[in-house]
Amino acid sequence: MNQAPIKLGPLALLLTVISICLTTLSILTFTTARADRRLAEKYADTITGRYEQISEGADFLEEAQAALSAGTPLSALPDTHTDAAGITWYEPKNEDYQLSVGVISEQGELQIVSYRIIKTWNEDLDIGNLWPGF
Repeated sequence: MNQAPIKLGPLALLLTVISICLTTLSILTFTTARADRRLAEKYADTITGRYEQISEGADFLEEAQAALSAGTPLSALPDTHTDAAGITWYEPKNEDYQLSVGVISEQGELQIVSYRIIKTWNEDLDIGNLWPGF
């Protein structure tokens, strides 16, 4: 009985190529998922900061309406200043976001002139592992 020898060379080569492809795809999947997670966390921090500022602005508007109902001038509210046009500006101190709410009292009613949330830009000088050049 003569048996033909089994040649494992092509099969081993095929399995090696498949394992290299799967390893490469798994590494790419992992790095993409990590980058997506980092971007999602950054976006969540941005949205959380904005909603906190919106909530703070709404609290100020409630305080301003209560002050108007009580007959207190708007300039007596904390973190406010009044400009020459009679607009009372509420601008609390925050390191990441700047909230600016402008209100005016016309005939005993509160009128919103401006409502702005601005993110403070901070230059990121860290370039990672890149060569800085000379």
